Amino acid sequence: MDGPHRPRKRFGQHFLHDGGVIAKILAVIHPRDGERFVEIGPGLGALSCALLPAVGTLDAVELDRDLIPELERRAAGLGRLRVHHADALGFDLCALASGGAKLRVVGNLPYNVSTPLLFRLLDQLVCLEDMHFMLQKEVAQRLAAGPGSRSYGRLGIMVQYKCQVERLFDVGSGAFTPAPRVASSFVRLSPRREPLAYVRDEACFKRLVTQAFSRRRKTLRNALKGLLSPEQIAAQGVDPAVRPETLSVEQLARLSNCLE
Repeated sequence: MDGPHRPRKRFGQHFLHDGGVIAKILAVIHPRDGERFVEIGPGLGALSCALLPAVGTLDAVELDRDLIPELERRAAGLGRLRVHHADALGFDLCALASGGAKLRVVGNLPYNVSTPLLFRLLDQLVCLEDMHFMLQKEVAQRLAAGPGSRSYGRLGIMVQYKCQVERLFDVGSGAFTPAPRVASSFVRLSPRREPLAYVRDEACFKRLVTQAFSRRRKTLRNALKGLLSPEQIAAQGVDPAVRPETLSVEQLARLSNCLE
């Protein structure tokens, strides 16, 4: 790399550099030698170089090819770093799992792709042990929000349905280069052994939640028009006059189970 790398806006790059924050991340992740770790978006390797001595081998998925030589240089001698030049949105993480060992995923996720990336990871939970991510604080609030909260919506519902969500700590913008205009939060997502609620057909559940929360200011009878009648909604013990954002994951699951 000729000279310092300039963070690229199109990749949403904000490189973590604060040693205190990195130490805090390691303390809550508690990495152990031999565990299968995958880092999404390693950037210049601040977290990678802290993880490698603890785990021995680290897979990293990086979209910006210009970063890779510097990343490999910084990680040299710390352990075995395997860099995959790829877009995490299309990358098959499960291809890295072998011998039944599940993957532990970590990353400082670019703000501009964090939501689609989280949805992508929900489809790969079969091979994941847990996930630890640095996210925009607003996104972390949406992940953990409960019914009735302004932050409660499709993202939180679909993640909570499959994972336990823990907001571990907040991080100020000064921990990154360049400093983002918003605060960040570090979160843990732990796949549930069983989903939070019984869902007969996940495609129906996704469809109902997507439609309901695209019309979240409407009453349920209007938000779900074309999917369920007011009578069908009431038959599930749900008032058709309430707004979608007041319903729990369990109530939404019950409604989706009425769909054909």
